[in-house]
Amino acid sequence: MRLLLDECIDRRFARELVGYEVNTVPQMGWAGIKNGQLLALAAQEFDVFITVDRNLSFEQNLPQFEIAVIVLQAYSNRLADLKPLAPLVMVQVNMALKGQAIIIHV
Repeated sequence: MRLLLDECIDRRFARELVGYEVNTVPQMGWAGIKNGQLLALAAQEFDVFITVDRNLSFEQNLPQFEIAVIVLQAYSNRLADLKPLAPLVMVQVNMALKGQAIIIHV
């Protein structure tokens, strides 16, 4: 399963998602691309898009994209605040459905 981390998530968070192929938006050369276009690109190569953008599911028509979205809600997007969510991400990533968002919070 291929996961894509949004550019506002510390790339080191990928180390917490053991057993998955994880890339970041900047690694893919997609930094600065707006959400709609980014989701369309991501859907071509990834199964799940992970972000901290709480508005994404309201701003985008997720069912039109062939990718599942996981929205992390923590105190900040600092690695120390996101790390505790990693075990929950690893559980939810297998249940995530394309075109839908799952919210994971502390």
